[in-house]
Amino acid sequence: MKYLHTMVRVKDLDDSIAFYRLLGLEETRRYDSDAGRFTLVFMAPPGQPECPLELTYNWDGDDGLPSDSRHFGHLAYGVSDIYAKCQELMDNGVSINRPPRDGRMAFVRSPDNISIELLQQGDPLPPAEPWASMGNTGHW
Repeated sequence: MKYLHTMVRVKDLDDSIAFYRLLGLEETRRYDSDAGRFTLVFMAPPGQPECPLELTYNWDGDDGLPSDSRHFGHLAYGVSDIYAKCQELMDNGVSINRPPRDGRMAFVRSPDNISIELLQQGDPLPPAEPWASMGNTGHW
C-alpha cells in the first residue's frame, strides 16, 4: 500500500491556494474537468511531491455538504520555526486558534475550516512572548 494524497473540498480556490502557500506548500499539478465541472489542485511542501494535499473545487458549489469540517480531523505540517510561521500567518490575517505556548504545537484553520496542526521540527523552542501568554481563539 502507498500513501497518495489527502483531499479537502474548498469553497474559494484562490483563497485556499493563498492560505496553503502561506504554510509553505507549492502547487505541483492541476487538473480541470469541464465534464465533471471541478478543478483539482495538488500542493506539497517543497521537495516533497510525494506528500500532496489535493484541493477539490466544485465549480457549481458545495451547498449540500456539511458546513463544519470537524469530521475530517486535521492536517499536520512540521515547520522549522513555529514562532516565525505563526507570526507570518497572523501578519496575513490568519487567526492562531491554539498558539504555540509550548514552543512545539499550534493550530490554525484554513478558509474552509480545515484544522491545521503546526509542529516544531526537532526540540521545542523555549517559551516566548507573545505566544506564552496568548489564549486560544475559537476551536482548533
